[in-house]
Amino acid sequence: MANLQLYEYLLQFPLFLGMSRDNLAQVAGHTRFGFQKYQPGQTVASDGDDCKQLFFLLSGTLQIETCSDEKTYRVVENVSAPYMIQPEAIFGYHQRFTHEFSALTESSFITIDKSEVMRLSEEFLVFRLNLLNVFATQTQKKQQITWQPCPKSLRERIIRFFCQHCCSPSGSKTFYILMSQLANEVGDSRLDVSRVLNQLQREGLLLLHRGRTEIPLLECLITSETH
Repeated sequence: MANLQLYEYLLQFPLFLGMSRDNLAQVAGHTRFGFQKYQPGQTVASDGDDCKQLFFLLSGTLQIETCSDEKTYRVVENVSAPYMIQPEAIFGYHQRFTHEFSALTESSFITIDKSEVMRLSEEFLVFRLNLLNVFATQTQKKQQITWQPCPKSLRERIIRFFCQHCCSPSGSKTFYILMSQLANEVGDSRLDVSRVLNQLQREGLLLLHRGRTEIPLLECLITSETH
């Protein structure tokens, strides 16, 4: 891959933003990058796998599947390039992926081993600060959730549940969850949950199937919560 093309790819990702052309030239010339392609249906990383490298999605679309700890429900969502796969999993107490990532379309990746990530952090201040910013931003967003106002209605509790169980705050989502389980999660009766879900369906915000709820655009569902 030519250096100019590699520059353009790297600058799509927050870890390399703000780096000078000279620094990018050093990164491109002295970093051991991996280049991988996955065909539709191939697994990129599985829940529980050791995170030994960073994955940068250059092109294509990924499917992300996340299961509850009790395996009573799961959510499937799609993300498109550019996208980094769980960068926070490469450090910390639990250095494992917590989602299942598979290629939905033909997908291309650049990968960087953990040892190279540590070297880049030591040699380039901007890279180190960008990495810290990624981790700090994720931590701050998690902390903000704790202090958000409590939902005032069952509708808001259901929407909050959907939002808090997604990796990305936009795009299509599919929840594989029984209505009785959703009722347990939001602390209400199955009948009342059914009424709210059917109202949301009438508004065109989701589609109900047996044991499956499809949300075409999560951002539209979020916006409806404030109206």
